[in-house]
Amino acid sequence: MRHVTDDERRARLAVRHALAPPFRVKTPEAATEAMTALHATEAASVYLSCGARVDGFELADLDRALYEDRSLVKQLAMRRTLFVFPRDLLPHVWSSASARVATAERARIAKGVVKVGLTTNGEQWLKEARTQLLALLAATPDGCTTADVRAAVPMIDVKVELSAGQTFTASGVLTLLSLSGEIVRGVNTGRWFTSRHRWTLMDRWLGATPPPPPSATDGYRELVRRWLHSFGPGTEDDLVWWLGATKSAVRTALQALDAVEVSLDGGATGWLLADDLDEVRDPGPWVALLPVLDPTVMGWKGRDFYLGPHREQIFEIRGNAGTTAWVDGRVVGCWVQDGDGVVRVALLEKVSARARRALDAEAVRLTQWLAGQRIGTPYSTPAMKAALAE
Repeated sequence: MRHVTDDERRARLAVRHALAPPFRVKTPEAATEAMTALHATEAASVYLSCGARVDGFELADLDRALYEDRSLVKQLAMRRTLFVFPRDLLPHVWSSASARVATAERARIAKGVVKVGLTTNGEQWLKEARTQLLALLAATPDGCTTADVRAAVPMIDVKVELSAGQTFTASGVLTLLSLSGEIVRGVNTGRWFTSRHRWTLMDRWLGATPPPPPSATDGYRELVRRWLHSFGPGTEDDLVWWLGATKSAVRTALQALDAVEVSLDGGATGWLLADDLDEVRDPGPWVALLPVLDPTVMGWKGRDFYLGPHREQIFEIRGNAGTTAWVDGRVVGCWVQDGDGVVRVALLEKVSARARRALDAEAVRLTQWLAGQRIGTPYSTPAMKAALAE
């Protein structure tokens, strides 16, 4: 069995994730392909994730891909999280990761509207809500904001406490239809760092009837294949966590792909694609400043090989990653902005003078790119809070 050391894993990360300078890419599409998908829960993170990987990146480059060419599409999927996917991957996502979340979401809503007395038949209520929503969007070529939908479809203009900490509103039905690929978050009416999209029909957004989704088994197989290319070697637990799927689904996909077992430092068993067994050499020194929820930071469940002792400082209590500062494949700190929008790196460990100079230069570059725009986030981590308090 081939052994893959932590050093080689960090080298693979730099190359596959387009983070080392020789491997940076030219377009947002290429950056998204490199990562399989980009986290989009925070609107700004998609732009910052591309900015860390795309040479000469400008806001208009991603706007074009998202809203003009529509080669990249926002889709709720794994773990009920919003991602940006390459367009060709969408059918595989709809039938697997999104479908799994949709099943749970449908049951939650159907049970909840009965529980609070809106109806005696939750499935029928959802069917009627779907009919009215699709009719509204079919008659509205430019799409509708969530506020527009609430005004036009009164039956879903409700706010209901389903259980402690769980609230159902009109967005719940919109979420369900987006999981199934019937509707999509279209044009963003806000600025690039906010999310104020218009909902529209998926087939209208794509300009054609989407191809029929493959089976769930085939969908998971393609997602696992792309994840292994981007993040491998990784363990079965990594894949189960990332997909929000079952061990059975992951094992079936690994078997169908003829994935190859490798041993990892620490004794765990990892997996690689059969055509991806060659050793990846050290790409040379590199640094990066990555945003909240960047896919590199969120790619694995087992994170010690790049986090070291810093897990508790870099992730907030709900398991979301904050900003990170990287040196040669390891997280060494975070970054924050001061009141004027100046980016400052806060270290959690000592680094070489060379690395410190490179991080400071990257902070200057990011400050200039942001041009005074401060990026807020609800996912402030202990490291970020400590840095802001200094």
